[in-house]
Amino acid sequence: MNILFISRATLYKDRGGDTVQVLNTASHLRELGVTVTIRLCNEEIDYAPFDLIHFFNIIRPADILRHAGRSAKPFVISTIYVDYSEYEKKNRAGLAGLVFRIFPPDLIEYIKVIARWLVNGEKIVSPSYLLLGQKRSIRRLIRRCAMLLPNSHSEYERLKKNYGAGPAYKVVPNAIDPLLFEKKTPAAEGEPVRDPRLILCVGRIEGRKNQLNLIHALNGTHYELIIIGSPSANQTAYYQSCREAAGANVSFVSSIPQETLIGYYGRAGVHVLPSWFETTGLSSLEAAAMGCRIVVTDKGDTREYFENYAYYCDPASPASIRMAVDAAAGAPANALQEKIFTHYTWSQAAQATLAAYREIIPGTY
Repeated sequence: MNILFISRATLYKDRGGDTVQVLNTASHLRELGVTVTIRLCNEEIDYAPFDLIHFFNIIRPADILRHAGRSAKPFVISTIYVDYSEYEKKNRAGLAGLVFRIFPPDLIEYIKVIARWLVNGEKIVSPSYLLLGQKRSIRRLIRRCAMLLPNSHSEYERLKKNYGAGPAYKVVPNAIDPLLFEKKTPAAEGEPVRDPRLILCVGRIEGRKNQLNLIHALNGTHYELIIIGSPSANQTAYYQSCREAAGANVSFVSSIPQETLIGYYGRAGVHVLPSWFETTGLSSLEAAAMGCRIVVTDKGDTREYFENYAYYCDPASPASIRMAVDAAAGAPANALQEKIFTHYTWSQAAQATLAAYREIIPGTY
């Protein structure tokens, strides 16, 4: 089976959770005997050698329409369907914030595509998107695709509510690499001891991830907050606001490889991801796999993954974030770590993905 992955042009330059998902899914599919080629949406591609095309990020239909239209191959979409409209309307600063308070979510996304083209030089690879707009583009892709691959049932239900049902869907979970993020038991002699006062936040530094409200929540407390990540390309002003707001107990570490993150996860008591929206939050999965208590946003699909094992916060409220951190820092171990190693590994995600391919291409191994 020969599969073509197509993702956003900035997949490697502006790395995010989808980067981790694309690379790990490809790697583990290869271990199952599948040939996988990863290409970027702004490249010229010969589709002929491939049995099926796998796209990522349905919220970026301008990256997909051109390729879906040029090729007669069946295709699937890992939807990664995020909804940042609450952030755009309530928390985005400047002129954009004023404009976005007026417009519906799909028009906001359309404007952002145009802005990325004009400001960042990010080419719109599908001219038809300009005529169709965001909503009709997504609906067209849903009608034409062979299968949708959301990260949760909750994600699919949100997509269905806003754009209509697809022909079929199969949940492919977000995941961790159990060979990298090993189960952590109480520290042996000579190993660093977990510190309940050490708080981590791992992710790109941007308004949507809400690090500024986390800083406001923990400034001047007895906690040590370490924010790990680099600012998104168009979020340098937000990053500077975070640096300026940070008290003496807050420090910053630029993006580091997952292998290096292990040391931080192993020492921290709590990991916090107070985003305005998360389909899951890969860093939350990783931290929980390493034994951290986790604080996560109550916006999005987090409850399907973490159930009652996480501590939930309202991203708009520093007081809510602080209360959740306090509760997590003083909490005993729970069953979340075991659940992640049982249900949320990249091997399992690859197996679910391959099962979807086999439904679409009958007779393949």
